[in-house]
Amino acid sequence: MLASMAASAATVPSFSLKSMASGQRRTATSKHSAKPTKTLSATTATNPVSSTTSTSTATSLPPKKVLVPIGLGTEEMEAVIIVDVLRRAGADVTMASVEPQLQIEASCGTKLVADTSISACSDQIFDLVALPGGMPGSVRLRDCAALQKITSKQAEERRLYGAICAAPAVTLLPWGLLRRRQTTCHPAFMHKLPTFWAVKSNIQVSEGLTTSRGPGTSYVFALCLVEQLFGESVAKGIGESLLVCLDDDNSRKEEFNKVEWSFDHIPRVLIPVANGSEEIEVVTIVDILRRAKVDVVVASVEKSVQILASQGTKIIADKLIGVAAELTYDLIILPGGTAGAERLNKSRILKNLLKEQELAGRIYGAVCSSPGILHRQGLLKGKKATAHPSIVSKLTNEVVNGTKVVIDGKVITSRGLSTVTDFALVIVSKLFGHARARSVAEGLVYEYPRS
Repeated sequence: MLASMAASAATVPSFSLKSMASGQRRTATSKHSAKPTKTLSATTATNPVSSTTSTSTATSLPPKKVLVPIGLGTEEMEAVIIVDVLRRAGADVTMASVEPQLQIEASCGTKLVADTSISACSDQIFDLVALPGGMPGSVRLRDCAALQKITSKQAEERRLYGAICAAPAVTLLPWGLLRRRQTTCHPAFMHKLPTFWAVKSNIQVSEGLTTSRGPGTSYVFALCLVEQLFGESVAKGIGESLLVCLDDDNSRKEEFNKVEWSFDHIPRVLIPVANGSEEIEVVTIVDILRRAKVDVVVASVEKSVQILASQGTKIIADKLIGVAAELTYDLIILPGGTAGAERLNKSRILKNLLKEQELAGRIYGAVCSSPGILHRQGLLKGKKATAHPSIVSKLTNEVVNGTKVVIDGKVITSRGLSTVTDFALVIVSKLFGHARARSVAEGLVYEYPRS
């Protein structure tokens, strides 16, 4: 019956990136009546966006306005990926707090600072309202009267709105905004959806409402929203720039000179950050490792614990690097972002920590543009590695192409951006075994091999 309903409905956003097509079903019902903007510059339509700078649609029209509300316990991967991807597409994205204060602690402990309060958004008109999930974040969104009013008006006036993870069932359902719309959500909350309208797909579009399942489906969710706002060619270009559009034969990882990463204590991991660090990478690594019960310390190399990431997200680190350096770490991971990597490379304290890490035979790694830091400090000598395509040719060591993650002994590198999910899960697997990594992946609603 649902299949026949979908067949009789209007067309839906049509992009289909290879890496998104595998293992998922997109049984979207009807497309929103408002057509997406198609007046795009040739550059936007055809060229991939750089890993650290956003693009614009370069139209004569004002930018598309998007609201992403956050609250205590919001899922950080979902919130940050949605904001990051939409800003890369040229949207004017406002991250608004439903709490009395702008700073919130997300579900896995990342501290984010919103752009404004939700009350300041009440009189604005948005082209899209996108709700991240997480618990108790979805409850905090549900209980915000101002957000309910904004989202209900969005639906009434037939503008785009969406929700991911727990938010469709916990937030939109009590507001009455799922009526007669096919919907998906996180598997743990599917039982709350009306049976007739519940669909087990990773992405679902129905009468202006877009829903998705969890952190592991955040990229396809965000890119689907980009397509509805800006068109298929922009969504495809953004997907390619995020390394989402990888060939199916790209392996998850390659490992050389295999050694065990085992500890008789809870592993402690240092993630240094700076202004210009790529927020997708920082938040994804922190989120996944904390889900696996790793002791993660985020340390700022700036004078303040608050940093402004590459796409405008404000993140509060746990400590300054000088304080963090008083401890010993089992693993140090450098996030990317071109500007952020340059600032990390200038930190004397971090340079000393990395050198000590190598001399002590402890683990270290980097993603995106930051393998360049390791290279410049001589920490990739004799090691196989990978990096973001924009800098991989600058590495003089043996580069491994065609794989997302490369491990060589106690050094781990990744291409960055969307491949960081696999990077973090590979670390979990090395530290705790494949079963723990698969369990974390299931919670993310992310496909991960059974063996």
